[in-house]
Amino acid sequence: MCQKLVDRVAQSKQLMAVADPDLLVLFEDWLDELEHEVLTLFTQHRMVNPEALAHNLGLSLRGATFLISKLQREGKLS
Repeated sequence: MCQKLVDRVAQSKQLMAVADPDLLVLFEDWLDELEHEVLTLFTQHRMVNPEALAHNLGLSLRGATFLISKLQREGKLS
């Protein structure tokens, strides 16, 4: 839990350097929603295919791949 908070603060500081603070909050909320949707799809289907994920969530293939990799690094997808 503490590591997640530290990571979130570090990520926020990086993004604040290049983004308007008001937009940053919206981006973080959107990213949290996308992560939740990916985890829900994973729970339902037990696999996450980047192409299918991109199609279902209206993302680019690169965006879908990023989300899958991020969640795998965080140990949320196995």
